Amino acid sequence: MYEIEMIPVVSSNVESIGYNEEIQILRVKFLNGGIYEYKNVPFAEFDHLKNASSIGSYLNRNIAHYYPYEKVG
Repeated sequence: MYEIEMIPVVSSNVESIGYNEEIQILRVKFLNGGIYEYKNVPFAEFDHLKNASSIGSYLNRNIAHYYPYEKVG
């Protein structure tokens, strides 16, 4: 199993985000408790998400519809 350190974020929809660069997986925990993992996400994309003025908007615009994902929690 791989380790992903989660970082709390300020968002109306997202509680925390984390990334494993070795396997290029982005993990997103939503405020409603859902946890999703997005696969094959480049580090630069995670960096942009982490620094976005709106985490939820960036996730929706640039990641959610472009990378394969699965609900893991």
